[in-house]
Amino acid sequence: MSADVTAVVVRLKLSLLRNGLRQSGGRRAAYVASAVITLLFAALQLLGLIALRGNAHAMSVVVLLVAVLALGWAVMPLFFPGGDETLDPTRLVMLPLRPRPLVRALLAASLVGIGPVFTLCLLIGSAVSVAHGAVAYVVAVVGVVLALLVCVALARAVAVANIRLLTSRKGRDLAVLSGLVIAVGAQLANFGVQRLGSSGLEQLDPVGEVLRWVPPASALGAVDAASSGAYGVALAQLAISAGALVALIGLWSRHLTRLMISPDGSTLQAATEPAARERTSTGPARLLPAGRTGTVIERSLRYIWRDPKTKAAWVTSLAIGLIIPVFNALQGTGSIYFACFAAGMLGIQMYNQFGQDTSAFWMVAMTISSTRDAYVELRGRALALLLITLPYATLVTVVTTAMLGDWARLPEALGLSFALLGAMLATGAWTSARFPYSIPQEGYKNVAPGQTGLAWISIFGGMIAAALLCAPVITLTIWLNVARDGDRWSWVLLPVGALYGAAITLAGLRLAAPRTAARLPEILAAVSKG
Repeated sequence: MSADVTAVVVRLKLSLLRNGLRQSGGRRAAYVASAVITLLFAALQLLGLIALRGNAHAMSVVVLLVAVLALGWAVMPLFFPGGDETLDPTRLVMLPLRPRPLVRALLAASLVGIGPVFTLCLLIGSAVSVAHGAVAYVVAVVGVVLALLVCVALARAVAVANIRLLTSRKGRDLAVLSGLVIAVGAQLANFGVQRLGSSGLEQLDPVGEVLRWVPPASALGAVDAASSGAYGVALAQLAISAGALVALIGLWSRHLTRLMISPDGSTLQAATEPAARERTSTGPARLLPAGRTGTVIERSLRYIWRDPKTKAAWVTSLAIGLIIPVFNALQGTGSIYFACFAAGMLGIQMYNQFGQDTSAFWMVAMTISSTRDAYVELRGRALALLLITLPYATLVTVVTTAMLGDWARLPEALGLSFALLGAMLATGAWTSARFPYSIPQEGYKNVAPGQTGLAWISIFGGMIAAALLCAPVITLTIWLNVARDGDRWSWVLLPVGALYGAAITLAGLRLAAPRTAARLPEILAAVSKG
């Protein structure tokens, strides 16, 4: 019976994969391309690990690599819950299946795919790099299988324990932030590789001594122990990984049993919950100005907090705006002017303001009957952005200056940031009215089909225009840096940049308001396609 269930679930996994590829040629091409790239990268990693054979620090590299692999298996289900339909066992809740056969079947199905093949290649390369002798190779076979099963079981246990979250709105919010995690992880990896390249692999030895006793890295630590003749240590390290596998499967089975027999009350209001509160402005919202301006600011801030794609865009911009200057400063290649990345990344959020409203923009359009109404609407949206962007850009500039120790250039860096932010708000208001496009609510695409050209024109055209609008402040900065006594007057750039940014923002809003009021039907049609 167990073998039949396993075979059926594995065939189901293959059928889901095959039917998904039949949906469109584009999806099929994307899958094939990603598979080829992943396998090529795995092959290069395999060759690199084999080339590491005989190195005194190979063991430290191997256990760190396996630990990172396990961490990736643990967190990936949280960010890509829709990548594997079998991750949601509630789809099988109506079938007469017992937990143990179902666990074995789902574990076998988890071994089908690009991810397990990639992990297997890295584990094989890791084992070969530290194995010396016949006994070590025997231990390597057991260690590789154990490490792979621990990674897969860890992913399954995490997914089942959080399945209610992953299928909820908050889970979708978490999924959209996956790009941010990858970007931050890539920066951290790049920084770590540069540090290792300059100081050597010996820095990994203290970490390796600890990780070789942590599953599933301990399974590869056993290979190194067997190579040096420490068979008792090797047996203990294999036992640690085997114990971790048994514990993870037990945890997975317990969560699976509870999930399959308990009712789903996610859509029901608990009896103990208080009655719905009246939706009024409370807390900090009471400090906002009265009238339309305050309403627009509060609505924009609620979009940022509640809409998954808007939230993802903001968090990504906030993180990249800080990562670029800070990591460059840490690597010794930074410049005070890199702090302007924060203002530039956050200013992009002003672009396509009406696209985030989607078809609900008709309610906003009904309240705009004149150029004055359009101006107040755009001004409120710009002020909502400034509540976040202005203090954050200032903070990033001060942090970058502190890390570089170049306090004399802080005024000009702040002035440039404020001028750039004002130019981005001005061009963003104008392009929002002239080149609006729809943002699909479902899926990962941020532009509706057929509107990619509009998005490119809006964003990149606006960025180029913003850079040109900043030309006076940039020219003044260059002149003060090359002038003989320019350092004495560099502080002037702070008030000049702030005033110029405020003036250019007001001018942009004034120019965009009449175009917005005149193009309300066109804007509504453009943003309603998603």
